Amino acid sequence: MISFNERTMPRRNQLLTVIYALAVASFTLITSCSKNDTVTPEEPPVAEDTTYYRVYRVENLYAPVDDANPTAAPPVFFFNLSTRKHVQADYAKTTDWDVAFGSLYNSILSGNNGLNSGNYGAGAAGIGGICILEKHFDEVTDIPAETAFSTQKDIVGLDAAGAFGTGTGWYMYDFGGTIAGDGSYEKQHVAYALGEGLTLSNGSELAPRTIVVRTAKGDFAKIKMISVYENAYTPDQWFRETPHMYFTFEYVLVPKGSTKFEIK
Repeated sequence: MISFNERTMPRRNQLLTVIYALAVASFTLITSCSKNDTVTPEEPPVAEDTTYYRVYRVENLYAPVDDANPTAAPPVFFFNLSTRKHVQADYAKTTDWDVAFGSLYNSILSGNNGLNSGNYGAGAAGIGGICILEKHFDEVTDIPAETAFSTQKDIVGLDAAGAFGTGTGWYMYDFGGTIAGDGSYEKQHVAYALGEGLTLSNGSELAPRTIVVRTAKGDFAKIKMISVYENAYTPDQWFRETPHMYFTFEYVLVPKGSTKFEIK
């Protein structure tokens, strides 16, 4: 008589043999995959440089002034066009800034150039300069010739159409309020930014002005000055008592070696 265990033993052995074979095969497959199918980590995407070819807007960049002593030059302040930040005066003799706001009410602009002994950046490595064109911001597509840029300090400011101005400037100062205003008290001593041009009281037109800067490191920027008044961006909002000097402007930056201003 055959017992139950004796009858099932061969089947049990066969089952164990099959399980063992499957386990070995699985291990071999896993080992083979781990050796041959090495996973290569993906390279992180390269961050796009967004400094260039974009329109940036700076609003209400404040320069403290003293209306009680308007002829006294306030401390110069500096601005970096790449970082879009104010730069402390301690860094004047560096390439950390691109535009200086100096002289009368901090309204006279200049570039950063270390070779000009009279420049705020004198002695440093800046290669900047500045010029102004009687053209609208959108129409300025070609970068001016090298000879167009001035390296002097406090060079681009008051326009000859207004009080105290000489040559082409980025703003017109209406001392008596009659050049662009109605002669009222509220319209006296108003500074009119000329980024969009200006219609004068006599009906004549001042062409738009665009500033072009070669930065301290050789990039180029075109700048539209919009206002010097806090949260007020059009001539109908500018009055004698409107808080000032809060600079608002827009600009495009293109890299060194460019011949055109492009927006992408």
